[in-house]
Amino acid sequence: MINKISRNDARKARHARIREKIKGTALLPRLCVFKSSSNIFAQLIDDTSGTTLASASSIDNELKLKNGGNIEAGQKVGELIAERAKKLNIVKVVFDRGGYLYHGRVKALADAARNNGLEF
Repeated sequence: MINKISRNDARKARHARIREKIKGTALLPRLCVFKSSSNIFAQLIDDTSGTTLASASSIDNELKLKNGGNIEAGQKVGELIAERAKKLNIVKVVFDRGGYLYHGRVKALADAARNNGLEF
């Protein structure tokens, strides 16, 4: 019998391949996206020191979202992470989609971050 690899294990393998090529620094942090079925999260990460510079998620009290698992939530989180990046004087980032398809919530987050001043 053939054992099928789970979707999440396949995503983790894709993310590992991406991470071999993408590194974040203090001047050019990595914008990392993680999504669950009910929420979406974004972090600005400096890989040289291993620290998270800023984060935003659909469960932040600031956003007051009823549903964190839709495209609207992705847009709001993208706007919030761009706003928090501006406070840290970060303009350019490297986008890490986390092994997910660039579609739906991930695309909405990226587009909203671009529209609010982040460059990648």
